[in-house]
Amino acid sequence: MSRAIFTIAYFTFIEATRARLTRLMLLILLAAFAGSLFLNEIAVADSQRIQTSFLAASLRPASVFILSLFIISSLAREFNEKGLELILSLDLPRASYVLGKQLGFMGIALLLASGVSLLLAAFAPPSQVILWGLSLLGELWIVTALSLFCLLTFNQIMPAMSLVLGFYLLARSMAAIQLIGHTPLNADGQAQQFMVHAIDAIALLLPRFDTFTQTAWLVDSSGSWAQLGPIAAQTLIYLALLVAGAMFDLSRKNL
Repeated sequence: MSRAIFTIAYFTFIEATRARLTRLMLLILLAAFAGSLFLNEIAVADSQRIQTSFLAASLRPASVFILSLFIISSLAREFNEKGLELILSLDLPRASYVLGKQLGFMGIALLLASGVSLLLAAFAPPSQVILWGLSLLGELWIVTALSLFCLLTFNQIMPAMSLVLGFYLLARSMAAIQLIGHTPLNADGQAQQFMVHAIDAIALLLPRFDTFTQTAWLVDSSGSWAQLGPIAAQTLIYLALLVAGAMFDLSRKNL
Protein backbone atom coordinates (compact mmCIF):
# COMPACT_ATOMS: atom_id res chain seq x y z
CA MET A 1 0.00 0.00 0.00
CA SER A 2 2.80 2.41 0.90
CA ARG A 3 4.57 1.63 -2.38
CA ALA A 4 1.41 2.49 -4.31
CA ILE A 5 1.08 5.78 -2.43
CA PHE A 6 4.63 6.87 -3.24
CA THR A 7 4.25 5.76 -6.86
CA ILE A 8 1.16 7.93 -7.31
CA ALA A 9 2.90 10.80 -5.54
CA TYR A 10 5.94 10.48 -7.81
CA PHE A 11 3.96 10.56 -11.04
CA THR A 12 1.84 13.43 -9.71
CA PHE A 13 5.00 15.43 -9.12
CA ILE A 14 6.35 14.51 -12.54
CA GLU A 15 3.11 15.68 -14.13
CA ALA A 16 3.71 19.17 -12.72
CA THR A 17 7.03 19.46 -14.55
CA ARG A 18 5.53 18.16 -17.78
CA ALA A 19 2.65 20.62 -17.44
CA ARG A 20 5.24 23.43 -17.36
CA LEU A 21 4.18 24.50 -13.89
CA THR A 22 7.79 25.27 -12.97
CA ARG A 23 8.19 27.49 -16.04
CA LEU A 24 5.02 29.36 -15.17
CA MET A 25 6.23 29.91 -11.63
CA LEU A 26 9.59 31.17 -12.92
CA LEU A 27 7.79 33.67 -15.15
CA ILE A 28 5.74 34.91 -12.19
CA LEU A 29 8.88 35.24 -10.08
CA LEU A 30 10.55 37.26 -12.82
CA ALA A 31 7.45 39.44 -13.28
CA ALA A 32 7.19 40.11 -9.54
CA PHE A 33 10.92 40.88 -9.36
CA ALA A 34 10.63 43.32 -12.28
CA GLY A 35 7.69 45.03 -10.60
CA SER A 36 9.59 45.32 -7.34
CA LEU A 37 12.55 46.89 -9.16
CA PHE A 38 10.21 49.48 -10.65
CA LEU A 39 8.80 50.33 -7.22
CA ASN A 40 12.31 50.48 -5.82
CA GLU A 41 13.25 53.10 -8.41
CA ILE A 42 10.23 55.35 -7.93
CA ALA A 43 10.06 55.09 -4.13
CA VAL A 44 11.04 58.28 -2.33
CA ALA A 45 11.95 56.56 0.93
CA ASP A 46 12.16 53.03 2.37
CA SER A 47 12.63 51.58 -1.10
CA GLN A 48 13.96 48.28 0.27
CA ARG A 49 10.92 47.83 2.52
CA ILE A 50 8.53 48.65 -0.32
CA GLN A 51 10.27 46.22 -2.64
CA THR A 52 10.18 43.41 -0.09
CA SER A 53 6.56 44.11 0.81
CA PHE A 54 5.52 44.03 -2.84
CA LEU A 55 7.27 40.73 -3.46
CA ALA A 56 5.78 39.06 -0.40
CA ALA A 57 2.28 40.43 -0.94
CA SER A 58 2.18 39.45 -4.62
CA LEU A 59 3.94 36.08 -4.59
CA ARG A 60 1.88 34.61 -1.74
CA PRO A 61 -1.54 34.81 -3.46
CA ALA A 62 0.05 34.00 -6.83
CA SER A 63 1.42 30.75 -5.40
CA VAL A 64 -1.97 29.85 -3.94
CA PHE A 65 -3.80 30.56 -7.20
CA ILE A 66 -1.34 28.68 -9.43
CA LEU A 67 -1.18 25.66 -7.14
CA SER A 68 -4.95 25.34 -6.67
CA LEU A 69 -5.62 25.83 -10.40
CA PHE A 70 -3.06 23.17 -11.32
CA ILE A 71 -4.45 20.65 -8.82
CA ILE A 72 -8.07 21.15 -9.81
CA SER A 73 -7.43 21.17 -13.56
CA SER A 74 -5.16 18.11 -13.45
CA LEU A 75 -7.66 16.11 -11.39
CA ALA A 76 -10.55 17.19 -13.60
CA ARG A 77 -8.63 16.09 -16.69
CA GLU A 78 -7.85 12.77 -15.04
CA PHE A 79 -11.53 12.25 -14.26
CA ASN A 80 -12.63 13.17 -17.78
CA GLU A 81 -10.05 10.87 -19.37
CA LYS A 82 -11.10 7.99 -17.07
CA GLY A 83 -7.65 7.88 -15.54
CA LEU A 84 -9.04 7.41 -12.04
CA GLU A 85 -11.12 4.43 -13.13
CA LEU A 86 -8.03 2.89 -14.71
CA ILE A 87 -6.02 3.30 -11.52
CA LEU A 88 -8.76 1.90 -9.30
CA SER A 89 -9.20 -1.07 -11.65
CA LEU A 90 -5.80 -2.27 -10.43
CA ASP A 91 -7.33 -3.25 -7.09
CA LEU A 92 -5.85 -0.16 -5.46
CA PRO A 93 -7.51 1.13 -2.28
CA ARG A 94 -9.14 4.49 -2.80
CA ALA A 95 -7.44 5.81 0.32
CA SER A 96 -4.08 5.10 -1.32
CA TYR A 97 -5.08 7.17 -4.33
CA VAL A 98 -6.05 10.14 -2.17
CA LEU A 99 -2.93 9.91 -0.02
CA GLY A 100 -0.68 9.53 -3.05
CA LYS A 101 -2.20 12.54 -4.78
CA GLN A 102 -2.02 14.61 -1.61
CA LEU A 103 1.62 13.68 -1.04
CA GLY A 104 2.51 14.58 -4.62
CA PHE A 105 0.72 17.92 -4.42
CA MET A 106 2.49 18.66 -1.15
CA GLY A 107 5.81 18.09 -2.94
CA ILE A 108 4.77 20.60 -5.61
CA ALA A 109 3.85 23.07 -2.85
CA LEU A 110 7.30 22.58 -1.32
CA LEU A 111 8.87 23.41 -4.69
CA LEU A 112 6.81 26.61 -5.03
CA ALA A 113 7.50 27.76 -1.46
CA SER A 114 11.22 27.13 -1.92
CA GLY A 115 11.34 29.19 -5.12
CA VAL A 116 9.54 32.13 -3.54
CA SER A 117 11.72 31.98 -0.43
CA LEU A 118 14.93 31.92 -2.46
CA LEU A 119 13.92 35.13 -4.23
CA LEU A 120 12.99 36.85 -0.97
CA ALA A 121 16.27 35.77 0.63
CA ALA A 122 18.00 38.49 -1.40
CA PHE A 123 15.95 41.22 0.31
CA ALA A 124 15.25 40.04 3.89
CA PRO A 125 17.14 38.41 6.77
CA PRO A 126 17.60 34.67 6.17
CA SER A 127 16.07 33.65 9.49
CA GLN A 128 12.92 35.63 8.76
CA VAL A 129 12.74 34.26 5.21
CA ILE A 130 12.95 30.70 6.53
CA LEU A 131 10.15 31.39 9.00
CA TRP A 132 8.06 33.05 6.30
CA GLY A 133 8.74 30.23 3.84
CA LEU A 134 7.74 27.51 6.31
CA SER A 135 4.56 29.40 7.07
CA LEU A 136 3.83 29.71 3.34
CA LEU A 137 4.41 25.98 2.98
CA GLY A 138 1.80 25.27 5.64
CA GLU A 139 -0.61 27.61 3.90
CA LEU A 140 -0.04 25.90 0.56
CA TRP A 141 -0.44 22.44 2.07
CA ILE A 142 -3.87 23.39 3.39
CA VAL A 143 -4.77 24.71 -0.06
CA THR A 144 -3.66 21.45 -1.69
CA ALA A 145 -5.90 19.39 0.58
CA LEU A 146 -8.79 21.81 0.07
CA SER A 147 -8.40 21.72 -3.71
CA LEU A 148 -8.34 17.92 -3.71
CA PHE A 149 -11.44 17.77 -1.51
CA CYS A 150 -13.38 20.32 -3.58
CA LEU A 151 -12.68 18.63 -6.90
CA LEU A 152 -13.66 15.21 -5.57
CA THR A 153 -16.87 16.75 -4.25
CA PHE A 154 -17.96 18.83 -7.25
CA ASN A 155 -16.12 17.09 -10.14
CA GLN A 156 -16.05 20.40 -12.03
CA ILE A 157 -13.38 23.07 -12.27
CA MET A 158 -15.48 26.21 -11.83
CA PRO A 159 -17.35 25.39 -8.58
CA ALA A 160 -14.26 23.76 -7.06
CA MET A 161 -12.01 26.71 -7.90
CA SER A 162 -14.61 29.20 -6.68
CA LEU A 163 -14.92 27.44 -3.33
CA VAL A 164 -11.14 27.25 -2.86
CA LEU A 165 -10.61 30.93 -3.62
CA GLY A 166 -13.63 31.95 -1.54
CA PHE A 167 -12.40 29.87 1.40
CA TYR A 168 -8.91 31.36 1.13
CA LEU A 169 -10.08 34.98 0.87
CA LEU A 170 -12.52 34.55 3.74
CA ALA A 171 -9.86 32.94 5.95
CA ARG A 172 -7.46 35.76 5.10
CA SER A 173 -9.96 38.54 5.84
CA MET A 174 -11.86 37.00 8.75
CA ALA A 175 -9.79 38.81 11.39
CA ALA A 176 -10.64 42.17 9.81
CA ILE A 177 -14.32 41.19 9.56
CA GLN A 178 -14.36 40.26 13.24
CA LEU A 179 -12.67 43.53 14.15
CA ILE A 180 -15.34 45.49 12.29
CA GLY A 181 -18.11 43.44 13.87
CA HIS A 182 -16.86 44.02 17.41
CA THR A 183 -16.68 47.81 17.13
CA PRO A 184 -18.76 49.75 19.69
CA LEU A 185 -21.00 51.06 16.91
CA ASN A 186 -22.28 47.54 16.32
CA ALA A 187 -22.88 46.71 19.98
CA ASP A 188 -26.59 47.64 20.04
CA GLY A 189 -29.45 45.65 18.60
CA GLN A 190 -30.20 41.93 18.54
CA ALA A 191 -29.63 41.66 14.80
CA GLN A 192 -26.14 43.10 15.14
CA GLN A 193 -25.35 40.79 18.03
CA PHE A 194 -26.58 37.79 16.05
CA MET A 195 -24.34 38.73 13.14
CA VAL A 196 -21.34 39.16 15.42
CA HIS A 197 -21.87 35.73 16.98
CA ALA A 198 -22.39 34.18 13.54
CA ILE A 199 -19.11 35.68 12.31
CA ASP A 200 -17.30 34.40 15.40
CA ALA A 201 -18.75 30.92 14.82
CA ILE A 202 -17.59 30.91 11.19
CA ALA A 203 -14.13 32.08 12.27
CA LEU A 204 -13.80 29.01 14.50
CA LEU A 205 -14.13 26.78 11.44
CA LEU A 206 -11.49 28.56 9.38
CA PRO A 207 -7.70 28.53 9.66
CA ARG A 208 -6.17 31.79 10.86
CA PHE A 209 -4.49 32.63 7.57
CA ASP A 210 -4.00 36.20 8.80
CA THR A 211 -1.33 34.80 11.17
CA PHE A 212 0.41 32.92 8.34
CA THR A 213 3.20 34.40 6.16
CA GLN A 214 3.08 37.92 7.56
CA THR A 215 4.91 40.53 5.49
CA ALA A 216 5.93 42.30 8.70
CA TRP A 217 8.26 39.39 9.45
CA LEU A 218 10.33 40.26 6.40
CA VAL A 219 10.32 44.06 6.57
CA ASP A 220 10.48 44.50 10.36
CA SER A 221 12.17 41.22 11.40
CA SER A 222 9.32 40.77 13.88
CA GLY A 223 8.80 37.04 13.38
CA SER A 224 9.69 34.49 16.05
CA TRP A 225 9.88 30.73 15.96
CA ALA A 226 7.22 30.56 18.68
CA GLN A 227 4.69 31.78 16.10
CA LEU A 228 5.39 28.72 13.98
CA GLY A 229 3.88 26.37 16.58
CA PRO A 230 0.21 27.41 16.15
CA ILE A 231 0.71 27.58 12.38
CA ALA A 232 2.03 24.00 12.29
CA ALA A 233 -0.82 22.81 14.53
CA GLN A 234 -3.45 24.41 12.29
CA THR A 235 -1.79 22.92 9.21
CA LEU A 236 -1.86 19.40 10.63
CA ILE A 237 -5.47 19.72 11.81
CA TYR A 238 -6.85 20.99 8.51
CA LEU A 239 -4.75 18.54 6.51
CA ALA A 240 -6.19 15.65 8.51
CA LEU A 241 -9.78 16.92 8.22
CA LEU A 242 -9.66 17.71 4.52
CA VAL A 243 -7.85 14.52 3.51
CA ALA A 244 -10.29 12.46 5.57
CA GLY A 245 -13.17 14.29 3.88
CA ALA A 246 -11.67 13.58 0.44
CA MET A 247 -11.30 9.89 1.30
CA PHE A 248 -14.90 9.68 2.47
CA ASP A 249 -16.21 11.47 -0.61
CA LEU A 250 -14.27 9.23 -2.98
CA SER A 251 -15.32 6.09 -1.12
CA ARG A 252 -19.01 6.78 -1.72
CA LYS A 253 -18.64 7.46 -5.45
CA ASN A 254 -19.67 4.78 -7.95
CA LEU A 255 -16.73 4.45 -10.34
